[in-house]
Parts: sequence; structure tokens; C-alpha cells
Amino acid sequence: MAVATSKETLCINQEIGQKTDTAIVEEDFVVPDIKPDILSTIRTSGNVCIYKKEVMDGKVKIDGMVQVYIMYLADEENSCVRSLNATLDFSKTIDFDVVKEGMVLEEKVILKSVECRVLNGRKVNVKALLDFDIKITSNEELEFVKQIDEIQDVQVLESNLQLNSLLGSGTTKVYAKDTMMIDNMDNLAEIMKVDLSIMNQETKISYNKVLVKADSYVKIVYLTEDNRLCTASQMIPVMGFIDMPNVEDENLCEVRYEIKNLLVKPNNVEEHSIYVEAELEITCHVYQKKEVNIIQDLYSPSVDLVYKQKQIQAISQKEIVKEICSIREKQFISEIGNHKIYDVEVKPSILNQNLLKDRIMYEGQVELNFLYEAENSSKVETKNVILPFNFTLDCTGAMPSSQVETKIAIHLQDFTILSDGSMEIKIDLEFLVHLSNSQTIQVIEEINVEESRQKQRCSLIIYFVKPGDTLWKIAKKFRSTVSNIANMNGIEEENKISIGQQLFIPSVS
Repeated sequence: MAVATSKETLCINQEIGQKTDTAIVEEDFVVPDIKPDILSTIRTSGNVCIYKKEVMDGKVKIDGMVQVYIMYLADEENSCVRSLNATLDFSKTIDFDVVKEGMVLEEKVILKSVECRVLNGRKVNVKALLDFDIKITSNEELEFVKQIDEIQDVQVLESNLQLNSLLGSGTTKVYAKDTMMIDNMDNLAEIMKVDLSIMNQETKISYNKVLVKADSYVKIVYLTEDNRLCTASQMIPVMGFIDMPNVEDENLCEVRYEIKNLLVKPNNVEEHSIYVEAELEITCHVYQKKEVNIIQDLYSPSVDLVYKQKQIQAISQKEIVKEICSIREKQFISEIGNHKIYDVEVKPSILNQNLLKDRIMYEGQVELNFLYEAENSSKVETKNVILPFNFTLDCTGAMPSSQVETKIAIHLQDFTILSDGSMEIKIDLEFLVHLSNSQTIQVIEEINVEESRQKQRCSLIIYFVKPGDTLWKIAKKFRSTVSNIANMNGIEEENKISIGQQLFIPSVS
């Protein structure tokens, strides 16, 4: 017979599983007729765009492309620098047994490396190595027993937990569009390279909506008609609204940005300008902190109760921390000396992270790829420099078992050649850390009364405490109550009993 109960509902965002994988995307490209032959490549770089992702039973699928920018030395008399742009499409299917359709996919696709090999003067082979970091979560409405309504003598063992309950999720698509002006003396010939990164992320709650704001930093290396390499950069603001009923200021908003497409081209309407359009998908999960009393165990001295329990992984603490790591160095790079620097690629990476109580210690490096003027001013050269760094980030709630996702954005990059030929390097890395702790909890879904049993006739039992005993376990075993046993034996603190201790256990019946 079912027992009448009061129930509560929580929306739980459970992590189903994580997986990493790699893919190599490779294709041959022919140099367009309007461009000169390739003598050798100088630098190859690219951007990843994700335009489709699917979660199916037992697998996930991610479709996208790598926009590749190849800077090369032309096989002609003056050996000028030219560029070749290519697109590598990819479709990656990853088997994942525990995945079901309708679950939530959070993916991070990183362009690990991209290289270009010259097959002949009119043909190249482009190969990209992609790292896939996949995380699958499930949003589940969990209903559990909060209170027993009809049995008067039921004994309940409760735990008071602080959980992060999922309030809601939403997605919006936004565009970062702008016209970037270049110097009036520059007549644009070719776009050689494009970098785009998202920084300065902010959220604001307003009238059942989440306002998401950020800056998309765009840096473009271009060639002029008189064969000069130049660089232009600009911050383009990004803003969007995501509907979120019942959202409040104290709720935690976890926001992710993903580049779906990137269009960069000379502006045909206005001279000395470049048109930039980035299509971005913004996903937001909103969590509310909730104090919940969970019934861990129960029994009745008068009737036999049986109950159905369910085990879940619940998020008990979720934090988002943003902090700047500043790198300041002075180096003498003999190859560069006093030569003009056209561009610097800055690639930070984390080599090791150590989770301690309330802090995270990072060991990493910043790879710098300099593009600079060669001795012969009509040519360019490249130089790689590695800068190691150590950074400690204070993060309340961090512990060795925490789950941590760290994203690094380049907040500042400045490279100045000093009078003595040395270089002053200033780099600010913006660490955006998503931390969460989870714990396994048991919730009771339903309670039933079994057929009546014979009541025990003993009015008093003498019991000696065994290893692993608690007053709760003893009271449940002998159909008594914790308070009755404590009162009869003069126990002031219920958790303090010792092995071998003699207890008098009164019967409730």
C-alpha cells in the first residue's frame, strides 16, 4: 500500500560523460590562376567554425570547417609575399555509448596544428589536426519525497544539502559586424590572415532575460598593392538576449560563445576598409543555489516500510572565476633585432594544473610566432619563442576532486623594440574558470507499507555497540527511536558512542 507523501522537484544538470578525440583533415588545393606560383610557405594559420552538432543515441556528430590562411613566397623575380586562403570541411562522429538523443552537448574543438606542404608551384597539400573535447550533460526533472504525511511514528534521517539546481537553458544567435578602417595610404591587395577571439564577457539579468555582452577582438594582416605588410585590429561589441523565466540577480549564469561562421572581405562600398562579419552562437545555463533537505533513510517502529531510492550525481557547488595573469619580460632576440615586426601570434597553453583547497595552480607556456621584416626588406621571416609561466588563481570551493574548465583569452599583447635592440614583452592572459563540485546522493521516490507484522513483546533489550554502529542503525534494527535510546542511556551527543558500550534499548510498542 502506497504511503501518502509530499514531494519536491529539482531540475538536475547531470554530467553523463566526457570524451576526447582527434581528427586529421587533409586536402589538396590548386593555386588560383590570378595568383603567382608558390616557391615556399612562410606561415600557415587558421580558425575553427562549428556550424552543426547533433546528439544521437550512442554517438555525437560535429560538422564544421577550418578557415586556413597560407602566407607564401611567390616564385617570381621580386619574390613578393602572397597569400592563399582555403577551407577544410570536416565531419566528426564520436561513439559514446551512454549518450541518448535529447542530451546536451558541450564541445570544444581546438586547432592543434595546421601545415601546408608545397606539391608543386601550382598545388599544395593542407593538413589540420583537430582536438575534440566532448562533454555530455542531461537536464532531468527529479521528483523526490520531501515529507511523509500519514504515519505518525515514522523516523526520518535527513541531510541538509546546498545544491545548484538548473533554472533554465537557452541559446541565441548573434552577429558581430563592423567595417574596419585601414590607413588612407593603404590600397588593399590581399587579406593575409585573420584572428578572432572573444573577451570581456559579461552577463546582466533583466525582466526574465539574460543580457550577454562581450567583445570580439579581430586582428587582420593584409597586403597593400605596393607590397607592404600591415596590421589592423578592432574590438567589435557583441550583445544578445536569452529568454529565461524567473531568473534573478543572484543566479549564476554560465555562458559559452561559439564561432559558427566568419566572413572577412574588402569593403566594396567604402575605400580603405575591410568588412567583418562573425556569426556567433551563445548558449546560457542558469543555476540557482538551493538548500534542500534530502531523506536518506526512514523506518517506523509500528509498521514495515519499503521505499524506492534513486542515486544521482548532483552539483553541490558551482563557481565562475575570472582573473588576469600578467607576463612581463625583456628579451634579446638576435634574429629580430631592430627589424620591423608585422605580426605576433600568441598561443597560450596549460601544461599542468594542480587543484588545492580554494586555489588552482597552473603551469603553462605562451608560444610566440613573430612575423618580421627580413634583411632584404622585400621578404619576411618567422621566429618562434616560448615563454613559460606559473599562475595561482584563488577559487573558493576548489578541491582536488573538483571539475574545472579553463579558457584563456589574450587580453593584452604588446611587443616593443627598445633602443638597445632588446624587446619588451607585455602579455595579459584572461583566465576564465568554470568550477563545479558534484556529489552522489540518494533520494527516495516512493514509499509503501508492507503487510502488518507481529509486534515484538520485549520491553527492553541489552545491546553492545559493534564497529560501524550508529544510534540510528541500532534504533532502526530494534524498532526503537534514537531519542528514546539516548534518553535511557544518558547520551547527550548522539554521534558519540563507543565500541563495546552497553546500551539499554526500550521498545516503542
